[in-house]
Amino acid sequence: MSGGRLRVWRWLVQGSRTTFCGAVVIGASLGSVGLAQDKNPNADAKSEKEMKPYKDTIPGTEVSFELVPIPGGEFLIGSPDSEPKRKPDEGPQVKVKIEPFWMGKYEVTWNEYDIWSFNLDIQRRKVLNLQPSPLDPKADAVTRPTKPYTDMTFGMGHDGYPAICMTQHAAMTYCQWLSEKTGHYYRLPTEAEWEYACRAGTKTAYFFGDDPAKLDEYAWHFGNSDEKYHPIGKKKPNPWGLFDIHGNVSELCLDQYDEHRYETIKKQGMGASPLLAVTKLYPTVARGGSWDDDPEELRSAVRIASTPDWKIQDPQIPKSIWYFTDALQVGFRIVRPLRVPNEAERKQLGLEPAKDFKLRD
Repeated sequence: MSGGRLRVWRWLVQGSRTTFCGAVVIGASLGSVGLAQDKNPNADAKSEKEMKPYKDTIPGTEVSFELVPIPGGEFLIGSPDSEPKRKPDEGPQVKVKIEPFWMGKYEVTWNEYDIWSFNLDIQRRKVLNLQPSPLDPKADAVTRPTKPYTDMTFGMGHDGYPAICMTQHAAMTYCQWLSEKTGHYYRLPTEAEWEYACRAGTKTAYFFGDDPAKLDEYAWHFGNSDEKYHPIGKKKPNPWGLFDIHGNVSELCLDQYDEHRYETIKKQGMGASPLLAVTKLYPTVARGGSWDDDPEELRSAVRIASTPDWKIQDPQIPKSIWYFTDALQVGFRIVRPLRVPNEAERKQLGLEPAKDFKLRD
């Protein structure tokens, strides 16, 4: 057992806190949404003006994560023709509208992700002989991944480091579990939401300007990372309080990748949804660049397309739906929209883990 896993196990058996509350389970999907146990006043908002930064704790654990409010608005997605190192799929620039949401202040860490992926919440209840909370049955019913074939940190660090090597399906299923577990609706960001939040109102190549020489202050990239990821939150945040939005690990989004997507949105007009729902396994979108990328790959407008090469070393036949064994540079962060979509919207837009198309390579 690695050092990180051992520390998680000690937390599992030593802790004794848990939270209980009365609740009515509703709906056939994400029935716990709206039934949050923490009753954190900062997490409650009925309008954009009421949105505040808040910390959410995964019930029955001592593991927490923080979110910051992202105001709604309009912006030009993509990059101008004049931007150095610009790629064709970054244009044409087109104006899109974004609804308000909260976004993870940091990338999701192993400390958070392992609770779901290794059933640590369920194990802890068994070890300490704790009764499940009213929300636990729904959370426990969410699918968990198969065991990884190796230590997925690859020796780069565990506690406080970003989780990596998960597929989009795995990240979406984690969000589904977290929604049931906390009573708040969490999901992956769309790539439009991601770029909007990254830019934080700026129009430059990076949120801090156009000069990549300043990147070391804000991001881990190939030139300063010592060829590995780093603990979250060690660099300066963007104007909206997001850490590591450039670099450290690239961040999975909800969208199917289409190099001509912005052309389509421009033809459809402002009323078009910028989200392209996923209908096939590859390629999907990641954003932000990583510790393994050169500075130009960390620009706000850069789009990253997943490929089967991210699973080359996967020994399973067929290959796992849970792990990108070769994507040591890929992780994710979560969002929570102010307006929670209903079940029909979630299915139409592909906001939940897909079950009706070929997931295996």
